[in-house]
Amino acid sequence: MLYLLAQAAETATKAADAVGQAAADAAPAATAAAHATDAAQQVAQNAEPSMISQMLHSGALALLIDGGFFMWPILLLGILAAGVIIERYRSLKMLGTDAGTLREDVRRLLESDDAEGALTLCDESRGPVPAILSAGLRRYVVLRRLNYDPARIEAGVVKSMEDYGVHVVAALERHLPILATVASVAPMIGFLGTVQGMIVAFRDIRTGLGTANIIELAAGGIEVALLTTCFGLIVGIPAYLAYNFFTSVINRFVLDVEESASELIETVTLHLTLQQHEQAESASHAAPHLDDSEADLQASA
Repeated sequence: MLYLLAQAAETATKAADAVGQAAADAAPAATAAAHATDAAQQVAQNAEPSMISQMLHSGALALLIDGGFFMWPILLLGILAAGVIIERYRSLKMLGTDAGTLREDVRRLLESDDAEGALTLCDESRGPVPAILSAGLRRYVVLRRLNYDPARIEAGVVKSMEDYGVHVVAALERHLPILATVASVAPMIGFLGTVQGMIVAFRDIRTGLGTANIIELAAGGIEVALLTTCFGLIVGIPAYLAYNFFTSVINRFVLDVEESASELIETVTLHLTLQQHEQAESASHAAPHLDDSEADLQASA
């Protein structure tokens, strides 16, 4: 019995020694893993600021930061000009209609005495020319229903189209003053930034006189100062080109509107004149019959 107890104690001692040895062997591995984790975290922490720093000091963003305060107003003007260019391009592109065909259809309907049909055709079309023709035709239809004389109808049609034409031109030229402002202000802000940068550069030269290379100081300061002028011209030149392009397109629309209005007035005048002439002829043909009837009545009396 004592022999068995001794054997069990010896076995337990060997097992404890084995467990202790395994724990001793595992401790360096755990320590190494902990060190590796700390190193990875340190690398990640160091890498994140370096990536942000690289983004801030490379590409266009680095130029914006190096250019100083005046680069940001120019950037805002550039975004504003881009928005206006996109909006005006889409709006004016949607207004493109065949004005010649529309005028011909309106003239044909007026010659066939179908002013309501011509008004419906203009209302269903889109653009400045249908809008101005619709304004004149609407006044023409209303005044005819009220039995106005031809002279007043013509004057009403002319006044209606003149009044509405002001609104048409204003709608076409909407937001264009913004482009004109950006085209003139952006380069001037760039020049102002350059002047401010030159002042700072000469101040740095005076401060570093005798302690640093003057040429290097001057070159670095002037390079940074000229960034605002460059960026201002980059924004201002496209804005100026877009302004001139949209102005030419709007002028073409205005010419179409004026030509359409003149043609409508001419057509309405001609139509009213023909109607008045036909009424006069009808009255002249009816007058002899009335005279004969009066003569017969007097003879019978």
